[in-house]
Amino acid sequence: MWKAVLPGMVALVTVCLSLVSGEVIRRETEHKQVVAFAQSSQPDWRSAATQGAAIPGADHALPAPGRAVALIIGNAAYPDAGSPLAHPINNARGLAEELRQKGFDAELGENLTRHGMERAIDAFLGKVQPGATALIFFSGFGIQAGRKTYMIPVNAQIWSEDDVRRNGMSLEPVLAELESKGAGAKFVILDASRRNPFERRFRSASAGLAAVHAPDETLMMYAAAPGKVVNDNGGQQSLWMSELIAQIGAGGQTAEEAFHHTRIAVSRSSHREQVPWVSSTMVEDFYFTSPAGYAPSRQPPGS
Repeated sequence: MWKAVLPGMVALVTVCLSLVSGEVIRRETEHKQVVAFAQSSQPDWRSAATQGAAIPGADHALPAPGRAVALIIGNAAYPDAGSPLAHPINNARGLAEELRQKGFDAELGENLTRHGMERAIDAFLGKVQPGATALIFFSGFGIQAGRKTYMIPVNAQIWSEDDVRRNGMSLEPVLAELESKGAGAKFVILDASRRNPFERRFRSASAGLAAVHAPDETLMMYAAAPGKVVNDNGGQQSLWMSELIAQIGAGGQTAEEAFHHTRIAVSRSSHREQVPWVSSTMVEDFYFTSPAGYAPSRQPPGS
């Protein structure tokens, strides 16, 4: 009897196993199709980024590391200080044009209020990436208070040194922020060594500008030495700025040499009535005419 039934049972088991195996294969196939469809319907972010396509929600591209950025401010129209100053606007425009030709991303601001200067400084700092070259130029009134130098906005209402600290803009916090962002070469150029137009309102006032405490890799230049003042001369642009722009444009010299040659030329041309001041904590050579800015340090003679 078992011999008669056994072939039928074997056949039945074989059919069942075939049905189960077929169902498993069908389900696996459907799963693979669903996974493949889901993957094909997802954006390929790496491909979009590689091809330069816009990525939803992505921020605008920031300047490449090491890019040179500059903030140029010319303040001339001070309603509370009499007639507009002769040189700040043209000085600022001339320097901005020269720096742009040297590859700087130079932002130019003219006759800025306190709020305008704050916004310009914030935008400038936002562009600074690790290793970037950063340059700040201010032309207008600068006032020394508490042994610190303050850049004065056009809408400043100043009756005392406390008003200077309250309404002016100090350079030290800006330089500290540049240092914390890992900026490379840092330049500060101040065309603000003018006589304080508000000094009669002060019980005591310090003439000229105060020296700024600067971090490493900083090169600074004032139109006159700390504590000294200089009057605007004739012409559309100051003698000092015309010479500085010419030196920046000249090739074959470092930034320190360009500033030093400017100082000598202005001193001689003005018969020492104006002697610009230069201070440096630079430890590497920087060239305005070099795309990268920095160049390998020159070996001392005979090495």
